[in-house]
Amino acid sequence: MGDRAARMSRTLVFDIADDRRASYMDSASASATSTAADDAGDQEERLHDDPDRPRRGAGRRIAAWCAALLLIVPTVVVACRVADTDAVTPIPQLLAFLPWLLVPAGAALLLAALARWIPGLIWAVVVLAITGWFVRPYDIGLADKPSGKAVAKLEVLTSNVEFGNGTEGLLELIEKEQPDLVFVTECAEACSQGLATRIPLSDYPHRNVVEGKLAFGSAILSKYPLKKGAGIESTLAMPGSVATIAGQEVQVQLAHPLPPVPSGMDDWHRELGRMKKYAAGVKDVPTIFAGDFNAGQDHAAFRRILDAGKLRSAAALGGASRTPSWPTMVGRPLGTQIDHVLISKEFSVRKARFVELDNTDHRALLTELELHEKR
Repeated sequence: MGDRAARMSRTLVFDIADDRRASYMDSASASATSTAADDAGDQEERLHDDPDRPRRGAGRRIAAWCAALLLIVPTVVVACRVADTDAVTPIPQLLAFLPWLLVPAGAALLLAALARWIPGLIWAVVVLAITGWFVRPYDIGLADKPSGKAVAKLEVLTSNVEFGNGTEGLLELIEKEQPDLVFVTECAEACSQGLATRIPLSDYPHRNVVEGKLAFGSAILSKYPLKKGAGIESTLAMPGSVATIAGQEVQVQLAHPLPPVPSGMDDWHRELGRMKKYAAGVKDVPTIFAGDFNAGQDHAAFRRILDAGKLRSAAALGGASRTPSWPTMVGRPLGTQIDHVLISKEFSVRKARFVELDNTDHRALLTELELHEKR
């Protein structure tokens, strides 16, 4: 009897437990169903309240992708600038227009902000900051002034007349400004003949002219006595002379290496290397190195010329470090500065300006310099 009562008691306990478990399971199932229903309802309500939400999400993804694509080229080019290398095509060509990479990088920053893409924002800000840093003038002691007193004032003009087509504008500029030294590149037959017939020998008695067709000819005209120098070996003529100015011998060298076209990169590097060697050889004497360098301050090969000869850009010293000289067809401020007057530490700059000439794709550069005593 006692055993039977115990068994009945245990059975009653198990039944109660089973009922409670079943009740709990039913409650949990009902709760889950209710939660799912609530979530579905909330989602439906959100979609009802904001039907454009999925579209906005897709738009942000597209904006992020576009930002990344816009940053690829500026990142590669800026990385080469940081690494002090011109690398291979198309990097040298793009380096010539480095300041304009601020445009796609800035657009990428806006797109990353619209996409709420934090890594993209950081990426764009870094590219913009580094590019902005390099846009400033390349500093080769630009703030340094010669220690000796000024002994001569002179104007120096350099102009690329594009196969001689801009000869008339050049002749008019020379007649108007009467610069003391004139460097002319791409001085074809029309150019050399125009200089011979229109510019009197009484005004420019000293000349070093290399005649040639199309881009091959070059000329140096001087009011100061000239001795013919060795020049620089090149495809396009790069004559050199030694001028006597206020009793000092000044190295006067014209620059015109081959351009950095994709098929001629080896030639471009080779000729800029020869120009660097020339600059290194005259680093301790007064020097004016002027012409169409087919390179600018963002090219490593050009900076090595400056460093090797301790040369400085007269345009940068004259406040025109980023004024474009080529190509004129796109108009300012577009383009790049590849026409330069480089000077040694014995010179200071009073003024520098670029001048528009008709029928040539280059602006002429006119600089006012002072030669100081050597100390």
